[in-house]
Amino acid sequence: MKKINKLNNLLVIYQTKSGFLEVKTDSELDTIWVTQAQISSIFEKDRSVILKHINNLLKTKEIEESNVQKMHIPNSDKPVKFYSLDIVLSVGYRVNSEKAIYFRKWATEILRKHIVNGYTINPSRIKTHYVEFMKVVEDMKNLLPGNIENANSF
Repeated sequence: MKKINKLNNLLVIYQTKSGFLEVKTDSELDTIWVTQAQISSIFEKDRSVILKHINNLLKTKEIEESNVQKMHIPNSDKPVKFYSLDIVLSVGYRVNSEKAIYFRKWATEILRKHIVNGYTINPSRIKTHYVEFMKVVEDMKNLLPGNIENANSF
């Protein structure tokens, strides 16, 4: 496991029926990092259940070891293990709780829309990355009929 000493100050907010959970993002890897306790809180399952699922994910190599990082946090004597978004998603599809069912329904709806529509829109991300979004819009215009010669540049 690779050690990471600090994370960027960006935050991702995962909204549940009962409130919000703040988690740090890693813009270089485009992921989030959460503790076992936070995953337990998200899906309202005991930490031992979460750890069992994480260990199975790693043992079967469904998830690579690089999705587990040791990080130093304030007021801690030793590094704490953090888990990536890939692990959170995989655990969410394995655990059985009301929150996990809610998560799976939400995730399936998003994935279904993405597959059917061929794209996904995240309004809050567009607001914070408007310039990049507009560049993608311009790139997509090149795919419209009449611009087919530019389509091969992607």
